Amino acid sequence: MKLHRRRYSSEVAGFPVMLQVIKHDKGALYHHLNLIISSFILRDIVVVNEKNENPCWKAIDYCGPDPDFTKQLQHSINTETYFGPLYKGIVRLNKPHNIIAEALQRSRLSISIPRYPTTHFKNPKAPSMVIKCDAVVVGSGSGGGVVAGVLAKSGYRVLVLEKGNYCARSNLSLLEGPSMDDMYLGRGLLATSNMEAMILAGSTVGGGSAINWSASIKTPVHVRNEWSECYDLELFKSKLYEEALNVVCERMGVQSQVKDEGFNNMVLRKGCEELGYPVDNIPRNSSPDHYCGWCCLGCKDGRKKGTSETWLVDLIESGNGTILPGCEAVEVIHNRKKGRDRSTAKGVLFEFIHQDGTKQVCFAKSKVTIVACGAMCTPHLLKKSGLKNPNIGKNLHIHPVVMAWGHFPSGSWPEAEKKSYKGGIMTAMSTVVADFKGSGYGAVIQTPALHPGMFSALMPWVSGSDFKARMSKFSRTAHVFALARDKGSGETHSKTSITYKMDVTDEENLKRGLEKSLRILAAAGAEEIGTHNNKGKTLNVKNVSYHEFECFVREESSRALRDISTPICSAHQMGSCRMGVQAKGSAVNPTGRHGRWKDCMLRTRVFSRRHWV
Repeated sequence: MKLHRRRYSSEVAGFPVMLQVIKHDKGALYHHLNLIISSFILRDIVVVNEKNENPCWKAIDYCGPDPDFTKQLQHSINTETYFGPLYKGIVRLNKPHNIIAEALQRSRLSISIPRYPTTHFKNPKAPSMVIKCDAVVVGSGSGGGVVAGVLAKSGYRVLVLEKGNYCARSNLSLLEGPSMDDMYLGRGLLATSNMEAMILAGSTVGGGSAINWSASIKTPVHVRNEWSECYDLELFKSKLYEEALNVVCERMGVQSQVKDEGFNNMVLRKGCEELGYPVDNIPRNSSPDHYCGWCCLGCKDGRKKGTSETWLVDLIESGNGTILPGCEAVEVIHNRKKGRDRSTAKGVLFEFIHQDGTKQVCFAKSKVTIVACGAMCTPHLLKKSGLKNPNIGKNLHIHPVVMAWGHFPSGSWPEAEKKSYKGGIMTAMSTVVADFKGSGYGAVIQTPALHPGMFSALMPWVSGSDFKARMSKFSRTAHVFALARDKGSGETHSKTSITYKMDVTDEENLKRGLEKSLRILAAAGAEEIGTHNNKGKTLNVKNVSYHEFECFVREESSRALRDISTPICSAHQMGSCRMGVQAKGSAVNPTGRHGRWKDCMLRTRVFSRRHWV
C-alpha cells in the first residue's frame, strides 16, 4: 500500500525543545512523553493510501475528504469552478525567464535580468531577476490581500509575494496531512518554546482567511473604546473606522443566518438554552446553507469569502497585479540619503526554489512596500531588514483556548446523520463568561473544527485500550471551547520560535469557561463528558448523582492550565507589531508606518491590545 506520510522536521515537531525541558525539569517528563506519543498517533491517523483512504477511518466512522467535493470535481466543466478565480494571475517563478516575463507583462509588470552582481544587498546572492512594480505586498491574507486588491483597482501595478503555495480548488485534498503540510505555518505543528500552546496559522495564498472557520465578528465597542481611550488611538472610535468595518463585511458577504446547524453547534446551542446561558448566532463570511466542516482545509466551492475569493480576485480582474506563490521575503531593501534621518524602502528581496532544486533570489523593486505577512513572520522580516525597535516581535497575544468534550451515542440526539466533523464550523457562541460590560477580559464559548488527526493529538493517552475507545467515539463526540482575551503576552523571535507566558487572570477566565463548557455539554444530553487534561478522567453523566457531577465539574475546571498538563491551542495571533502614538511602547504609528522607514507600511496584526475577534 502506497502511503502519503507527513514530512516531519525536528524544528517543526519540537522534539529538541521537549528534550531540553525534560533535561531541566524531570517533572515534565510525563507531559512531554504524552506529547511525543500524540505526535506519532497524529502521523498514523493522517496517513493515506493511493485512494486517499486510511484503514482506521471506518472504525471511527470518518468518511475522509468531503464526498460532495469529489463529485463536484468529476462533474465540473467550468474552468473557474475547477481552478478557482485566481488561476490567471498566479505566476510560478520556477519556469524559464521568457515565460515569466510574458506572464508579468500581462499585468503591466516588467522584468529585467541584472548584468552584474548587485553589491548593496546584504544577501550574498545577487538577484537573478528584478521585477518592477508600483507596490509590493508581502503576504496575501486578511491584511495584504485587501491592500493589494484596493491598490490594483485604483490603477497601481501590484506584486504580491506569498511564501505559501496556491491551492486551487482542483488541488485541494481536504485531507488533514497534505492540507496541513501545504496550507499551515510549520505544517500545522507549531508550538511555543515551552510547549505551553499549540499554534495554528495559515501559510498559503489567502493566508489565514483560506483556512479559518468563517467567524467574522466586528471589533466590539468596548474594545474600540479601550484602544481609543487608553492608547490615544482615535481612529477606532471614528466614523471612518465604522464605515471601513461595514465595507469589509459587505465585501465578504458577512451574515448570521444558518439553514442547517452542524453537530457541535447544535450541542452548544441546546446546552446554553437548557441552562439559560446567552447564545447567539456568529456572523460568518459564508452563506446560510454553507454546511461544510472541511473549510479548515480550504473551501471547496468558494462560498467562504476569504481574500482569495474577494480582494485578490479584484487584483487579478483589474489586470494590474500578479501573485507569486512559493516566494519568501528575506529582506526589505532600503537606503538613506546623506543628511536624512529616515531610510526609503526600495522594495523586497525574496527567495524561491527553482525547478532544478536550487534556491534563487529575486528583487521586487517598488515605489511603496507593504509588509503584511502575519504576526508570526512580520517581526522576523523587519528585524532581518535592519530595524532595531525593541518592540518588534513583542506584545504577542494568542487568544488561548481550552476545550471540553461530550459523547452523544448513535441513536440519541442529535440525529444519526449528524457527525462531529460535518456542518458549519462556527455558527453559535455564548458570552456567559465574557464579561463584556465589566473588565472586557473574560472568555467566549465556541466550537472547533476537529478532524481525526487533531482529535487524536488532543485526546490524552491513558492506555492503548482507553485511547481506542475514545477514537471509536470520534464522530459523535462534540467539542466546545473557551477562548480568552488574554492579558498575558509573548514574543516572536523567528517565524517558528515563539515564547509565551499565560497570565494568572487568563488562566482563571479559561477555568471559568471550561466549567461552563462541561455544564453545557451535560445539559445538551451528553452521556459522557471530559477534558483534554492528561489524567484523562471522564464522567458518565447518566449514571451519577448531582453531587458526583458537581464534584467532577469543579475538579476538572480547577486544574492548572499553565503547566502543560492540559493542551492549550491558538488560532489567533496578534499584536507583535504593536500600533501606538508613542515610539517607546509600539512598533508602528497609527497609520501603520515605522518611523525609521519612508514608503513602507505594515498592514498586519498591529492592534494595541488583543481584541476577541
